Amino acid sequence: MQLWLVGRVSHSSLQPENVLPVAPSEIAVEGQAFTYEGMLDFETPRALDLSEMSDIVEQYRQAAINAKQAGFDGVEIHAANGYLLDQFLKDGTNKRNDIYGGSIENRARLVLEVVQAVTEVWGGRRVGIRISPTGTFNSMSETNPQVLYNYLVEKLNQFDLAYIHVVEQFGDAVTEDFDFTLLRKLFDGAYIANGSYTGESAEQSLKNDYSDFVAFGVPFISNPVLPERIEKNAPLNPADPDTFYGGDAKGYTDYPSLTCASV
Repeated sequence: MQLWLVGRVSHSSLQPENVLPVAPSEIAVEGQAFTYEGMLDFETPRALDLSEMSDIVEQYRQAAINAKQAGFDGVEIHAANGYLLDQFLKDGTNKRNDIYGGSIENRARLVLEVVQAVTEVWGGRRVGIRISPTGTFNSMSETNPQVLYNYLVEKLNQFDLAYIHVVEQFGDAVTEDFDFTLLRKLFDGAYIANGSYTGESAEQSLKNDYSDFVAFGVPFISNPVLPERIEKNAPLNPADPDTFYGGDAKGYTDYPSLTCASV
């Protein structure tokens, strides 16, 4: 079960009593939010007060407890793709001047506190974390991602986590200057690579020892039995991004099966 808070990537119409979404700083996301009233412009979020930070950590702790009671095998902390924990990590969204902002150590503080809380519930070997060092999705930016994520990954080792799930590419994000293999070397657990992989490039990553596992996202949406397609080198259905994140069955249950594709 993936645990996450979206922070500023929300809308007051989705919040209890229509309050503003929260974030590390009062900086809005570009674009629009999916709401019950349709697509609406993102709003400028409310910056979390220092006194509220422990409540955020406790929400993750309670979510971890809930997941355990529901019978899941483990949890993944979502600290990627422009959602709340990622917003605290990156300096493009975190302009705080308290112990949760400014230095790399301070910006990583909330993530490490959340990991501490969740591993107290599950133990480290049942917990993973997802990160996106070079991700720009949801208007994200970071001045020095290599130094930031080298620090974070080394600090994560104290929790004996099962894995780090690293989004190496998302859309058109530029990653040439980032050394993902260094993160793999710095981390004591398994490294899951993610981002625009094909069956061939995934196999090459494993053979070169660049990763322990490779995760697929979008191809699974548009390709029923994706592992079988990769194994048989069958053609893949192209995905339709216009049907992502909402709507009806179109784009979720109507992609051709492997049998149909081969007829």
